[in-house]
Amino acid sequence: MEKQKTYLITGGSGFLGNHLGIFLLAKGMKVRLADVNPLENENLIGKVEFLQGDVRNSEFMETATKDVDVVIHAAASLPIVASHETIQSTNVGGTRTVLAACLKNKVPRVVHISTTAVYGVPRFHPIFETSEIKPLGPYGETKWEAEGICREFREKGLFISIIRPKTFLGPERLGVFQILFDWIRRGKKIYIIGNGKNRYQLLSVSDLIDAIWLAANSEKSNTEFNVGANEFATLGEDLQAVLNFAKSGSRLMPLPAKPVQFILRLLEITKLSPLVQWQYETMDKDSFVEVSKAEKILGWKPKKSNSETLIENYAWYLEHWREYEGRVGMTHKVPWDQKILKIVRMFS
Repeated sequence: MEKQKTYLITGGSGFLGNHLGIFLLAKGMKVRLADVNPLENENLIGKVEFLQGDVRNSEFMETATKDVDVVIHAAASLPIVASHETIQSTNVGGTRTVLAACLKNKVPRVVHISTTAVYGVPRFHPIFETSEIKPLGPYGETKWEAEGICREFREKGLFISIIRPKTFLGPERLGVFQILFDWIRRGKKIYIIGNGKNRYQLLSVSDLIDAIWLAANSEKSNTEFNVGANEFATLGEDLQAVLNFAKSGSRLMPLPAKPVQFILRLLEITKLSPLVQWQYETMDKDSFVEVSKAEKILGWKPKKSNSETLIENYAWYLEHWREYEGRVGMTHKVPWDQKILKIVRMFS
């Protein structure tokens, strides 16, 4: 049996935080969640310690990190949620505040959740941990700055694993994927940017959690790790697998990349579209990372392919979409306002 430890998860009310909390409880760990948003998951309420507060607040984080064995820092602001200033203060300033509290309270281990958005749109694939860093958009830029803070605190004595996951999904993941699933359920045309022949790697949330768990319990994980599915086809093939499963009548409709990306950029600037630069400017390009470092050092092995992960998430959505009718929000756990895309959907 695993030795019981106390884990703190920042961003604990979010999609990843909820899945992590349930996983750690099943492992027999003590779980403390911290989030600026209330905890709503019935599988966690009453079973975990929940602290509501902001990761940018030093006093709050010093309280949250007290008597903790492992901190998993997953809290972040997304472009759809906040202004550039808020993204900067949360993703960068919040990371500094969290790590300063960890250092003060002598937390033995930190796992920082970063992103492969730090690589931007690479010229060469696969992407290694040592590949060129060229962040795209405020989210990627601030996450790279946050990694720099992690390296700064390593020099001060903190043991920090940095996980760079590909876009991850699974049961209860909505957000941008809810837009895709909503259109498939309705039998609408599924527009893709480019010809769909590019290879676009995703990641199952369960495989991400396995990587986090292994990093939190390895003596060799004081470094950076890419994580993504090992099995993935082209974007078009993986999406077609979902359409074949759905049998809804939807079909893929490729669109020329450059003009569509230009239009989407204008729509993003004018706040008429929920899509952000990182999403639409990478959709037509190869995007996959090399995961051999995590496999070798952590003994990690992703279990699910792109298509399996997408189908699993869509099947969950089919069972639960009515529960979210009329609800919109700005996190991965709720549908996003489709804005002008709702009009496009009407004519698709």
